[in-house]
Parts: sequence; C-alpha cells; structure tokens
Amino acid sequence: MDKIGIDLGGTKTEIAVLDANSGAELYRKRIPTERTYDGVVRGIRDLVQAAEKEVGRMCSVGIGIPGTVSRETGLVKNANSTWINGKPLDRDLRSVLNRDVRLENDANCFAVSEARDGAGAGADVVFGVIIGTGTGAGVVVHGSCLKGVNGIAGEWGHNPLPWNETPGRSCYCGKVGCIETWLSGPAFENDYFESAGKKKTAGEIAAAAAAGDVDAGAVLGRYVQRLAQGLAHVINIVDPDMIVLGGGMGKILSLYDAVPRIWGRYVFSDSVQTKLKPPVFGDSSGARGAAWLWP
Repeated sequence: MDKIGIDLGGTKTEIAVLDANSGAELYRKRIPTERTYDGVVRGIRDLVQAAEKEVGRMCSVGIGIPGTVSRETGLVKNANSTWINGKPLDRDLRSVLNRDVRLENDANCFAVSEARDGAGAGADVVFGVIIGTGTGAGVVVHGSCLKGVNGIAGEWGHNPLPWNETPGRSCYCGKVGCIETWLSGPAFENDYFESAGKKKTAGEIAAAAAAGDVDAGAVLGRYVQRLAQGLAHVINIVDPDMIVLGGGMGKILSLYDAVPRIWGRYVFSDSVQTKLKPPVFGDSSGARGAAWLWP
C-alpha cells in the first residue's frame, strides 16, 4: 500500500504520497493551515481524498503534528497550534477517513526522514531541529526515533535558553524565556522590528544582513549566538553525530558556518565533531517522515 504523509504545520499543511516500495514521491500538495480544530480535520480529510483520487488508490495515512498525543488522555498536548490541544485528533481523523491513522510529533517525523535517507543518512545519532513558527526537535538513534516515557523526547524548545542573563518573553506554554521565544521565526522577526522599527520577514532580514545592513546584521549576529548556545546544550547532553536544521530558519545558509564557529565555547569538550547541516528534503521532510510511520 502506498503511503500518505501529512505535515500539519502552524502556517501550512502539506501532503505527500510515497510509493510503498521505492519511496519515490507520487504526489504533493500544500495548503494554508486552518486555525480552528474543525478546519484542521476538514482540511486533512480533503487533502487525503484529493491525493487518493490523483493516484487512484487508497493509501495508509501518517500525520506529523506540532505536539504529541497524551498517553493518559488520548488527547493532543503541547501543540503551539493551540486550537488542537485537548482534542481527540487521531480519533476524529479515523472517523472522517474511515481507516486507522498514525500521529507523531512533526519534529520526530522530520528527524526520521533526514536520518533515513537525508542529511543524516549513515549517522548513529541525529538531532533533527525544526525552527519555524515554533521550535521543536526529534532524536533518532541507530535509525529509531526516541520517544521517551512521557512522549516528549526532543522538546528542546521549551527549556530556557542556556547561558542567558535576560529573562525573555512569555511563552504560550505558560513559562518565560523558552528557547522558542528566542529562536523561532517570529522571535527573529520581532527582534528586528524592535531594533530597527521596521517589519521584514526572516528571509528579508537575512538578505539585508548579507548586503551589509547594520541593523539586520546585528539581529542575525544575536540569533547566531543564541542558536549556538541552545545547540551546545544539546551537544552536551545528547552528543549527536549530526544536527539537521529544518523549518523556515534553516533556509538561512549563513547559519551553517557561523553557528559551529561559536558553539565550541559552550560545549564541554576539547573539540566538537558534531556537524550542522541543512535538510536534504527541505521543509518537505516532515511529510516524508510522516509517511514512513507505516512500515
């Protein structure tokens, strides 16, 4: 059976259909994410129906979500797309799709995709980071995703930024100063707005910095410093072979040289062999990883 993978993001929802044998992509489509629970369920249903009509057959369905399903309640928890928190998303999707579905954290899906045949192929331990609307991560060890007894392995974005003296901003999770409030795309854009008094997208800020804009360069410099601190903390605990940086912020190519030049200041080692790489499959890697939730 061919495999459908869906990446439910904060701003976009993407579907991909993979050939069951080769893993080749047969179909792909992306739509804006609905910001209501009913809209999410309806949008996923419509995407699956359109995809199966296109390929001409029924497929398995795996979905990456920006949170996880609580083992105690069966309801979604920890999603920065807060409108799906506390909802029986897997049960409702089974109902509208008339089949079993598998849900997994979107960063875990991303990490599995890149560890399987992407930037982390062949590495023993891969830390896959998604930095976009939110900030999440997944850990893959010898090809298997580490989930943890609480289902929160890799929830790097909801720890405080290490080696940081400023309390930071309030996070949707109820705490203050979470890494997500420093490193997400909106946080990067807000830093520029507060310092320069103008609004730009993350990509525009990075381009302006490359062109010599002083304000943009200062914002990007602060971001590099903070990302290096956050990832050094991960290296000190997990010591991965490879860190793959996905999401919208992962498209800023200067990070891949700048961050490793700094993180050695904070890593508890005489050298740092960990590599930082962009994803082979870009921001579509999450949908691929979701498809592989089915064997």
